[in-house]
Amino acid sequence: MGKGKPDAAVAFSAIASPLVDSAVEQAWDIARAPAVEGIHQLRVTLRSLLTLWWLYRPLMEARKYALQRSSLKSIACAAGMVRDYDILIELLRRNDKCSAAGIAAISAARESAMQAGREILSPPHIQARLQEALAQASASLRPGSGQPQRRAHAKVRVAQSARQLRRRIKRAITAGKPDLEAFHDVRKAGKKTRYLLELFEPLLPADHRRLLKRLQKIQQPLGELNDFAVSESLVRQNPRLIPSPDQAKEIRRWLRKKRKHRLSALSCLLRKDRTLKQA
Repeated sequence: MGKGKPDAAVAFSAIASPLVDSAVEQAWDIARAPAVEGIHQLRVTLRSLLTLWWLYRPLMEARKYALQRSSLKSIACAAGMVRDYDILIELLRRNDKCSAAGIAAISAARESAMQAGREILSPPHIQARLQEALAQASASLRPGSGQPQRRAHAKVRVAQSARQLRRRIKRAITAGKPDLEAFHDVRKAGKKTRYLLELFEPLLPADHRRLLKRLQKIQQPLGELNDFAVSESLVRQNPRLIPSPDQAKEIRRWLRKKRKHRLSALSCLLRKDRTLKQA
């Protein structure tokens, strides 16, 4: 047992430490200039960290795992609030669906969200929280009796994630009517599986590459559906976000139409995709 714990902790730290460093660096970039891409990249890094924590969860103490995950989620949620406004602004600009005054009002709301999350997203705070979570996770990793080696453990957890993805796809495509929440669950399971495959690709069998490539391809339609759904919800929940009531009504109608179209198209796509259904 004495050999297992250091091995598990070292393996975990070898993957987690560069991600923590990237998150801190991205936080400094955001502090200097809170640009759209910076917020997006920070969220991607945090998702990768959350996925890594999930992979090692069976080897961690349950209570400490929950606390560490909560710490990571709080940072991700703060960045997510800002990111939601970025998505809405991009959709409206790209499709010429909002006046300059409307875009300015949404941008002001985005700045307010940035200010509200400034403490959580500050580089010192992110650095302290992530390094603390990393240290606690490494210390809590327990080998147990006959602990699987890193390669075997990664393979088992990827298989579990892929099965969860397959179940969620089946639930989404067998429903009588396309359900947004069911496809949101597919998106989350797909992201987790994709991040696992990307993080541990060198340790996994070659046949996992086919699944990874397919997940990367469906990421766009799943992401587009989520973008329209999130934007529709943001506008609906903030009726004064757009100054003109008529324009706000028209935007809500347009977002709802696009969301329904994406939902229907994605349902058809997943019904035809044998690679994912057999993941």
